[in-house]
Amino acid sequence: MQPKPNFRPATIADVSALAVLVDIAGEGMPNHMWRGMAKPGQSTLEVGRERARREAGGFSYRNAVVAEIGGEIAASLVGYRLDDPYDLTGLGELPENVRPLVRLEAQAPGSWYVNVLATFPEFRGQGIGAKLLEIAEEKGREARASALSVIVGSWNEPAARLYARAGYAAQARERAILPPGFLHEGDWVLMVRSLSGAA
Repeated sequence: MQPKPNFRPATIADVSALAVLVDIAGEGMPNHMWRGMAKPGQSTLEVGRERARREAGGFSYRNAVVAEIGGEIAASLVGYRLDDPYDLTGLGELPENVRPLVRLEAQAPGSWYVNVLATFPEFRGQGIGAKLLEIAEEKGREARASALSVIVGSWNEPAARLYARAGYAAQARERAILPPGFLHEGDWVLMVRSLSGAA
């Protein structure tokens, strides 16, 4: 029988797993972006680890919760409260494929944003994602956010169903600009869930 997951704040020792999980959540887009940031001889996952090791920034181990089973990282949630007001200054300087995501984030100012929710394949189907969304709600309430938000690809129906079951509803869409060779096409969909009783 599979042991129950233990949920805990991520530590700097978890950054390798976090880099892989953020790439799973982003369906390969993070890896594509990291390729452009890599120094000569540096692998894309090394770039991802460096970013996860940061003490600040959205994708930082300090914003992550991990699910651990038998001493192994099974899944992760990375999230934080979006700025309110949300500043779109400099949008044109961002990579073209990132701009639709930023424009969608700007439509949920002050919400607690689920940036990453991913489970390694061998641990799926055990309710870990649903539990991590409960943790997201707790963190959103602690942050006094009025809502929770997440962005999901229109092609990712299992993820959309998970969020819908947790009370998230589609609020806005932007055409996804995806890297060459990407397997899917469609829109990025902003899904939002109100936190009634929150400030």
